[in-house]
Amino acid sequence: MKKSNVPSADILNCLANLSSDEVFTSPELANKMLDLLPQELFSNPNTTFFDPCCKSGVFLREISKRLIKGLGTEIPDLQQRINHIMNKQVFGIALTKLTAEMGRRTLYCAKKANGKYSVATCFNNEQGNLRYMRCNHTWENGKCVCCGANSAQYDRTDANENYAYPFIHKNLNEIFNNMQFDVIIGNPPYQMSDGGNNASAMPIYHHFVRQAKKLNPHYLIMITPSRWFAGGRGLDEYRNEMLNDNRIEKIVDFADSQDCFPAVIIGGGVSYFLWNKNYNGLCTVVNMTKEEAITSKRSLKEFPVFVRSNKAINIIHKVVSSKSLSNEVLPSNPFGFRTYVRGESQKTEGCVALINSEGIGYIKRVDVEKNTDAIDKYNVILTRAMSGGNKPGADGKYQIIPNTITIMSKGEICAETYICIGKFNKKDEANNLMSYLKTKFCRFFMLQAMTSIMINKDAFRFVPLQDFSHPWTDEMLYKKYGLEEKEINFIESMIKPME
Repeated sequence: MKKSNVPSADILNCLANLSSDEVFTSPELANKMLDLLPQELFSNPNTTFFDPCCKSGVFLREISKRLIKGLGTEIPDLQQRINHIMNKQVFGIALTKLTAEMGRRTLYCAKKANGKYSVATCFNNEQGNLRYMRCNHTWENGKCVCCGANSAQYDRTDANENYAYPFIHKNLNEIFNNMQFDVIIGNPPYQMSDGGNNASAMPIYHHFVRQAKKLNPHYLIMITPSRWFAGGRGLDEYRNEMLNDNRIEKIVDFADSQDCFPAVIIGGGVSYFLWNKNYNGLCTVVNMTKEEAITSKRSLKEFPVFVRSNKAINIIHKVVSSKSLSNEVLPSNPFGFRTYVRGESQKTEGCVALINSEGIGYIKRVDVEKNTDAIDKYNVILTRAMSGGNKPGADGKYQIIPNTITIMSKGEICAETYICIGKFNKKDEANNLMSYLKTKFCRFFMLQAMTSIMINKDAFRFVPLQDFSHPWTDEMLYKKYGLEEKEINFIESMIKPME
């Protein structure tokens, strides 16, 4: 029978292409992450590797394959080599009981590490070095002090998975006694539901990164959402830590998550980083798209947020000034009325108009407690949700702000649904601000400060403040800041025209 030249399908590739709440890593991606490491690590019989958030076991499998090849001369006997690698070099903690069994099948080729069909013959227990133990959350005021989980959502009986991940809920010495790991690598869970409306969720991946750093490995590689670059709920402190950590040697960033995980849409994209304990310098930043990889070596702490685009950095340097449009943007929920507030249907004396997502209602002026000085001004308002989401359209361009941008007249306020900018005495000034917001120039600089679908005050941090005694066009702005043709073309290639 003639042997087929068609390679056999890898089940881990199939898992990685499933659209699921769990984001599985493909073997191809795992190997690209492993390529960041010094390859001599895989020829050293003393190097230890650890995945603290095992899902499919792909990282440990691909590490083991490299070690089997790299230690061929050091340990010639194949079975002896496999036993050494499995017993002394590769370790993991699974996220759940199910992923523990899945990971062992991947790593040991058997559900039980000491089973009949296991490739390792060195274990006397079922878990081997890929372990899972059920943990409990530590509740305080309805929240877990370790991960922030909501007790109403995750305080469950032993019969149900409670998502108290061992790596961040357990002392590692209780799992692997006094182990020191040279390399920690993984793809942690990204978020947990917080029990709020519309399936709202809070990030959790930063807990895994922080815990891994505490173990002081020589190298740390993790792939996470990129929202921490400029936004993300509860990530301000984490972002500051990362941007000021000179040990981050490389960041590989995918603005479109589907360029990395084809079947999964992750708002703000994803990225993986190499943290090197002995490194202290600039970070190599790689912008990945289907078409190209753009590389730059630069400081992460140049700005309060991380500007992901290497091409945008020089343009920001030309334009950024001490006076930003963000100073003219009212904080979120500018007048103190939540999205669901509708107001009264009829206007009565002493009322102001409340613009909400369903139209206009009326609120007593005395009930307005925030930004009362803006009530009798002209303001530009736009919805907080980024137009088109934070993915480019089919043409590869972003719109950022909606076509429904409008002017709020004197005597009008808005609900939390809207961003409010201006506080002008003259309507013409508000019109001129609106012309500026519609320019590609303005929206390009908004994009550089955003990784979330929501527009807030900080989204305007790189947008320079202008004189609004006259309207603005892109041509005027390009000339004012002396932008070169290639810089103009880059802006034009990124941003859609507006109606």
